[in-house]
Amino acid sequence: MKKRPTPRRPKTKARRPLQSVTVRVPGSTSNLGAGFDTLGMAVTLYNDVTLRRTRESGVHAATPDAIAGVDMASEAAAWFFARAGVEEFGFSFRVTGDVPMSRGLGSSVTLRAGIVAGLNELSGAGLDKDDLAELVTKLEGHPDNATPAVLGGFCVGRTDPNRGVLTGVVRRAIGKELVFVVVSPSQELETKKARGILPKEIPYFDAVRSINSASYVVAAFLSGEYDRLAHAVADFMHEPYRLPLIPGARDAIQAGVAAGALTGWLSGSGSSVMCVARPAKAARVARAMVAAFADAKVPSRVFRLHADNAGLRIVARAH
Repeated sequence: MKKRPTPRRPKTKARRPLQSVTVRVPGSTSNLGAGFDTLGMAVTLYNDVTLRRTRESGVHAATPDAIAGVDMASEAAAWFFARAGVEEFGFSFRVTGDVPMSRGLGSSVTLRAGIVAGLNELSGAGLDKDDLAELVTKLEGHPDNATPAVLGGFCVGRTDPNRGVLTGVVRRAIGKELVFVVVSPSQELETKKARGILPKEIPYFDAVRSINSASYVVAAFLSGEYDRLAHAVADFMHEPYRLPLIPGARDAIQAGVAAGALTGWLSGSGSSVMCVARPAKAARVARAMVAAFADAKVPSRVFRLHADNAGLRIVARAH
């Protein structure tokens, strides 16, 4: 029998490596009252971070607006390459979107998370979202904004008390039966300044009262019994020291609750404040909060948001 020739496999053209990628990262609110450096939730406000390979080594701002973020992006890139164990390459980046800077809505996390997720995609390193959340937490120093920005939803992050490394996340999706009314005053408040105002020690029973509130808020979100959020936030860890830095902020939270919100808190370190409302009451709550800032002669911008349950995602690739 005549031996048949081995069929030749068609030649496949090697695919060029990715040249650019765009990562969409949700903004986030952190602390949720007394859950200091621990609790966080992603919201439907986004930044797009676009990375493009360059022939030059290092990290480059693709637009003038991105120049201020070069140091942060460079640090994120250095940590990524070390963690992923892939060869370094140069890239440029730009950031577009609606997450306001220095307003307590996770703008810095959108950059850090966008950089590491973009480099993961460009390099083909294959880190999963849990890896990315761990890396962004390391960059941030705490998991409150980092975990929801990567994973989405309401997140309770646990870190090793000695090393600060993320060791676990309990996450829950939050439906559209809650509206998160955010009012951002014109005043910026840098996280470094907001952390610097905090005391080195707090009274023992202030800590006890804060733990009580934080535990109840977590239980309400995880159980889905959202009506239990009514008046649940009572923080003695950071809000008493930060709210006086923001004219109108305390009154805005109180006005939102009086107008029908379940509860409210200082978003992150500020300057934004957030109230949780049922959809039917959200518009009234927003008007009351804006009016409180106006009474303090502070212009403000309002967002009516839902929880983002997807976390960061790749929205564009180019070879």
